[in-house]
Amino acid sequence: MRQKPSVLAREIVASSRLFRIEEVQLRFSNGVERTYERLVGKGSGYGAVMIVAMVDAEHALLVEEYCGGTEDYQVSLPKGLVEPGEDVLDAANRELKEEAGFGARQLELLAELSLSPGYMSQKIQVVLAGDLYPETLPGDEPEPMRVERVNLRQLSSLVDNPQFSEGRALAALYLARDILIQRGVLSL
Repeated sequence: MRQKPSVLAREIVASSRLFRIEEVQLRFSNGVERTYERLVGKGSGYGAVMIVAMVDAEHALLVEEYCGGTEDYQVSLPKGLVEPGEDVLDAANRELKEEAGFGARQLELLAELSLSPGYMSQKIQVVLAGDLYPETLPGDEPEPMRVERVNLRQLSSLVDNPQFSEGRALAALYLARDILIQRGVLSL
């Protein structure tokens, strides 16, 4: 296993309401020194969840919301922050109720994903949700989210959808699809 570089110094060089940019001075085992910058969350550090909510054996729920990063409405999986004192699976069920109007009787942690580990510290927990039932909770979204379905047998078609661009969501959907195939719940 490779030896991690030594951290010589850390400094927050910029800050906003949501994020901080941290500059990290590193020395690698061969003596080379470099300065890295990374985006770090400003929140409480409890993490985030992304939910693959299965309506039936082959369809998962997607939600549409306005995304400031792309300045457009995007379709993705329900997701959100884990609140202080909240378990990851409880957070997934709460976010599912807030964003998609469904709760889940079955919740399973599948994986942890990062978006851009070279530049960001944030990670997200992928949760598979099943045995859905209608239930809504008020959320923090500024407007109601439109809910649609995607067939896990047709995931490659999402790449052609200009409103779907989140790589983590695509990875989560493929992961869930493969797990459901291995379990014999879904066939291609």
